[in-house]
Amino acid sequence: MTNPDQPLHEHLRQHARSRPDRIALIWYGATLTWADLDRASDAFAARLQALGVQKGEPVVLFLNNCPQYLVAHYGIQKIGAIVCPCGPLNKAHELGYQVGDLKARVIVAASDLLPVVDQVRAGSTLAHVFAVHYADGLPDAPTIDLPAELTAARQAPRAVPAGCEDFEAVTRQDARPAPVDLSLDDVALMTYTSGTTGLPKGAMLSFGNALFKTTVTAQSAEIGADDVALSVAPLYHIAGMLMGVNVPVLAGATQVLLFRFDAAAVLQAIDRYKVTHWYSIAPMNLACMQVPGAERYDLKSLRRNPVTSFGITFTEALAQKWQAFAGGACISCEAAYGLSETHTMDTGMPFDAIRWGTHGKPMPGVTIRIIDPDTGAEQPAGELGEITLMSPGNFKGYWNKPEATKATLQNGWVHTGDMGKLDAEGYLTFIGRFKE
Repeated sequence: MTNPDQPLHEHLRQHARSRPDRIALIWYGATLTWADLDRASDAFAARLQALGVQKGEPVVLFLNNCPQYLVAHYGIQKIGAIVCPCGPLNKAHELGYQVGDLKARVIVAASDLLPVVDQVRAGSTLAHVFAVHYADGLPDAPTIDLPAELTAARQAPRAVPAGCEDFEAVTRQDARPAPVDLSLDDVALMTYTSGTTGLPKGAMLSFGNALFKTTVTAQSAEIGADDVALSVAPLYHIAGMLMGVNVPVLAGATQVLLFRFDAAAVLQAIDRYKVTHWYSIAPMNLACMQVPGAERYDLKSLRRNPVTSFGITFTEALAQKWQAFAGGACISCEAAYGLSETHTMDTGMPFDAIRWGTHGKPMPGVTIRIIDPDTGAEQPAGELGEITLMSPGNFKGYWNKPEATKATLQNGWVHTGDMGKLDAEGYLTFIGRFKE
């Protein structure tokens, strides 16, 4: 067995060795096995090495949810390079800022985003662009309704522009990367966070940060190799990454991946693939309940549905409505509190002791202190103050931003700038930002 204290890509390798033909990922009916995912990410890792990409070098990901996202993520990390997601809604000036800040030489971009990359490329450090085609790997007869973007991608002529390399062709090779000596303390991921002031900052997260938070999240979610997770949240965002890129790989669970949220597609996916775990955003649950003819879908397989309140609050009344709609033994409640700088999931709601209106209790290994922002004194239970966090998930600092690092990371504690309170039983309530 793999040593549990190994980077997540070693867990991927272990599944590929021990259960190569088990399905790792379902994409609108097409499937990738653990062996497929391991081999494709190996091939991409080897190609990066051939291009001279070194351990500790940033590689930008600029694409929406797709199987290629996971292939690229783990291929980059297998050689000790750093995954640097850039939100696919970002405009040229935002992508340009991130590329410039990282001095990135390599980017993996969706074909429909290549015009944005082109606006940035001249005068930047970018030397190599991998083009991802979303239509690659889609089945001839989808089992789940395709969103309009994927229908359009299938109909568009497949072209790899001059100056780009075909990601699909690379990952079909049988190449393997040369071994790289990695430590759990090495930086593996850089997520850009805007915070409340100034330009976005790259939060440096290690292999160990990711492993710690993935382990406690998988344990609290009670997800294992026989479960099926539905991934809808954006993989480039830390919460979607934790739930979609990381947890299924650690647990060895099959995941059904969607390009983006679509209410009918969610119901189809849960029904057809007997989904057991779904992390959702509150408006998604509401939208699913409003799908005409929703009662024809069997959702009884769903056991766990942690929900993030965004746009609307996921109240007890809404949860009861959703549980009645799902019809099975689904436990649904507020998911967690967390932030990019801690690989998120600093709290989790105990499924057997839900406290509505709170964000749950600290995850095992996480310590939360509420302090007076002016004096730094710890606040008693029930008193508002700044949320500060200490755990093996805490980041290593901001890329090239020592002053911002010093302000946020103090004696090992992450000072979040978030306002909250702890009750007598240790449940956290997040109130909002101190300064906007």
